Order: sequence, then C-alpha cells, then structure tokens
Amino acid sequence: MRRIFAIIPIIFLILFTTYIKGTTKKFEKEIFNGKEELRIFKNKYELILLEHNYLTSPEKLFEYQKKYFDDELTMIEIENISSIKFEKKKLVINKFIQKKKHETKEQ
Repeated sequence: MRRIFAIIPIIFLILFTTYIKGTTKKFEKEIFNGKEELRIFKNKYELILLEHNYLTSPEKLFEYQKKYFDDELTMIEIENISSIKFEKKKLVINKFIQKKKHETKEQ
C-alpha cells in the first residue's frame, strides 16, 4: 500500500513535467517566430527609411551628383527616355512617355 502511495505522486509529477515541458517548447517556438518576424520588419523599415531619407530627396541627389560625379551627369528630357524589350525574339523600343497628338503637331 505504501508503494502505491509513493508511486502515484511520482507518476503525477512525471506527467505534469512532461506537460509543462511541451507547453514551454510551444511558447519558445512562438517567441522565436515572433522575433524572426520582428527582425524582418526591422530590416524592411531600415531600407524604406534609407530610401525615404536619401534616395527620394532631390537635395541629396544634387549633393551626391556634385560630390561624386561632377560634370558626368547631364539632364535630359523625359520624352527622350525609351524602354527596350525582347518580345518573341524581336527588339521592341517604346517611348517612356508618349507625347499627345496635339503636342506633336504644335512643335
């Protein structure tokens, strides 16, 4: 009888420990996934912030042009920009911005 009273708490403790260990693993997995998602969002945020602060600012672009390129960069009209595509083994060149018909007649 004494053995039964000694074995029952031990079995209960083993089962309780197993349950706690499984629950802890589940929580650790959720925490790890959350940290990974947070890291990804931080990287995206830093890239977007970089783009916003440096790449989209006209003042910064002019500053970089003067600092790194001197007179190597020149302004061109946006109508002169074209895109090149390969379609069915043919080279297709399209204007980036199409002029309206009434604009071309006036010039």
